Amino acid sequence: MIRVLVCDDQALIRTGFATIIDAQPDLEVVGECADGRAAVDLAGQLSPDVVVMDVRMPVLDGIEATRLLAGTGVAHPAKVLVVTTFNLDEYVYEALRAGASGFLLKDAPPAQLLHGIRTVASGAALLAPEVTRQLVGRYAERIRPAGGAPDDVPLTARELEVLRLIAEGLSNGEIAAALVISHETVKTYVSRILTKLDLRDRVQAVVYAFRHGLVA
Repeated sequence: MIRVLVCDDQALIRTGFATIIDAQPDLEVVGECADGRAAVDLAGQLSPDVVVMDVRMPVLDGIEATRLLAGTGVAHPAKVLVVTTFNLDEYVYEALRAGASGFLLKDAPPAQLLHGIRTVASGAALLAPEVTRQLVGRYAERIRPAGGAPDDVPLTARELEVLRLIAEGLSNGEIAAALVISHETVKTYVSRILTKLDLRDRVQAVVYAFRHGLVA
């Protein structure tokens, strides 16, 4: 059973999400709240598998709440699916940078919401790598620290090569073909990269690559 916390300041939307989610045999809404601060507090109490998070809310917005739940340095990061009415690159970028594992628009059909929750719960990222690359690439200069160098990254030469290809939006199969190695070997490299860099998924790997200047 996937346990879900729903956070949205509009009661009608919150109730609608909860109804859709609770109707599924493998999903359960364990809590609801109307602002980011309550989401952080409830997540600490309930330990949900996925937090469905709105962006614009009172007290604490969804981006900052996501950063507190899933950002860098969080001891036990939550998996956050950001759902918003605002289809702006800035929001997507900020949500990903804050630690979100996925991003959906509120006008997406119910099936997409359910798929998104299951995808994020499984540890996968909801956004396609090529979409992530476009978004993060657009804001790369803003997040790249001055003086940052690839030498600071604790990966082997081959792992760096794989990370760069991930950041360029290549799938495991495409990476295998590019490097002339097996699909299973690529999966092993990806797993090592995520473990060494303490990242949850490929979306975070793309953000990491741009932040450290590994791709242009």
